[in-house]
Amino acid sequence: MTAGHPPRPPRRTAAPRTRIGLWFGRPLASFHLIVTIAVLLTVLGLVMVLSASSAESFAADESGYALFTQQLIGVALGVVAFYVALRLPVRYLRKLSFPLFLVSITMLMLVLIPGIGAERQGARRWFDFGVVSFQPSELAKVALVLWGAHLLASRRSEHGNIKSLLVPLLPAGLLMCLLVVLQPNLSTAIALGIILVALLWFAGLNARLFGAVLMTGLALATVLAFTAGYRSNRVKAWLNPGEDTQGLSYQSTQAKYSLADGGMFGRGLGQSRAKWSYLPNAHNDFIFAIIGEELGMIGCLAVIGLFGLFVYTGLRIAMRSVDPFLRLLTAGATCWVFGQAMINIGYVVGLLPVTGLQLPLVSYGGTSTAITLLMFGIIASAARHEPEAIAALHAGQEGRIARALKLPLPAVFSPKRAAMARSKSTRPTLAAQDRKRLESRKSQGKDGRAARAAEPGRAARAAEPGRTRTRVSSSRTDTMVPTSAAYRGDSSRGNPRRGEPVRREPAAGSRSAYRPRPEPQPGRPPVRSGERGYRR
Repeated sequence: MTAGHPPRPPRRTAAPRTRIGLWFGRPLASFHLIVTIAVLLTVLGLVMVLSASSAESFAADESGYALFTQQLIGVALGVVAFYVALRLPVRYLRKLSFPLFLVSITMLMLVLIPGIGAERQGARRWFDFGVVSFQPSELAKVALVLWGAHLLASRRSEHGNIKSLLVPLLPAGLLMCLLVVLQPNLSTAIALGIILVALLWFAGLNARLFGAVLMTGLALATVLAFTAGYRSNRVKAWLNPGEDTQGLSYQSTQAKYSLADGGMFGRGLGQSRAKWSYLPNAHNDFIFAIIGEELGMIGCLAVIGLFGLFVYTGLRIAMRSVDPFLRLLTAGATCWVFGQAMINIGYVVGLLPVTGLQLPLVSYGGTSTAITLLMFGIIASAARHEPEAIAALHAGQEGRIARALKLPLPAVFSPKRAAMARSKSTRPTLAAQDRKRLESRKSQGKDGRAARAAEPGRAARAAEPGRTRTRVSSSRTDTMVPTSAAYRGDSSRGNPRRGEPVRREPAAGSRSAYRPRPEPQPGRPPVRSGERGYRR
């Protein structure tokens, strides 16, 4: 401070936190966000499916609520799966991951057999059970992300090499993608590829190897896109959108017209014109166009904002998780849901070729909705396993939702319990690697000792009398000294005899101060000279 100038006001170190910041800082904020996003997207999906499918149901001489009823059944099953996932402990998820993966592979094989799998529109993707149908490729997504996260977490904890990270996850994932492509269902194979790439990325794979895996996947997807006629037609319609508006580009052109008709605020809920047989699959693949027509640009931005908030929450849970399994699982599932949503929105607005991927929780599809709600439940369970959330729940700060659902308290992460929960299928490979490491270390140790023993002059130096060392008492006051030091004793004490140990008195105040030997007590053995300290 200079003379004549007033003192400066103190600088602010940090801006005051807002209410939103304080709410996001709560221990269970991630859990509440995931539940809220799941509820909003599910309700929006039910409303839009009812609005977009009623006209098609009337045209098929059915009730206007036919497709809506099937979607409602899928939502009901998904809510049950969401609740089960919240109550399921993490160790059970890890135990069930590999059996679930085997079941999904078996089902993907069975659905290709005529007479077992139902064929619709030239594709064999479903199991028909009368009123309800099941699509095993949707279950394969959950199986891959669960087993992949469990496998990579186990290999990272065992300090596995790059080969252990890629094998058997990469071959098994490619096998699953191949079975899905044979249905044919390239869109779901792309979703499985997104899960596989996300798991490898968050597992810490080398950037070069990750780039090689990514480029190989893109090359395979490009080749598959031109192998079938309908796939190549979709690519041609995307590259030349205005060439055949009444043929190849008809569906994408009508979707753009619907978005344009909606404007900023939309035509109103239920007032869409494209759903009256102008836009094919309006309730399924192109439901985002109906949202844009009825709710306008505001509704489209709200949907994109919900998925963006989901990405933020999912990655936040992954960063805060202590368990590596939950970290990989949450990150992989977040990338899967967000990637599928962005691909669907991308081909509706014309940025990507049409792939047929559904908009999660919004598009029509009972199996897809139920499986996605199951995945949301697993992510919500991971949010309750954050360290701050565990502390708050064990302190009694459960909240209304947890008390209403009567959810069990999450267990604190323990590396020992996680090691016990590893699959038996990962242990033989790791045990063989450990044996190889031990054998290599033993061979290196033998070679090193042999090389040191073969050094020239080593035996002669060891035979010199001045270099021989005599072991003396191992108590704190005794030391090991060369026998040649016996001839350099103090003149006042006299030279000790050759071969006798030399006792050096420790300095005062040092840690090795001399302790008198205690008197033997009745019932206890005496202290031996070779012991360190004595029994108390």
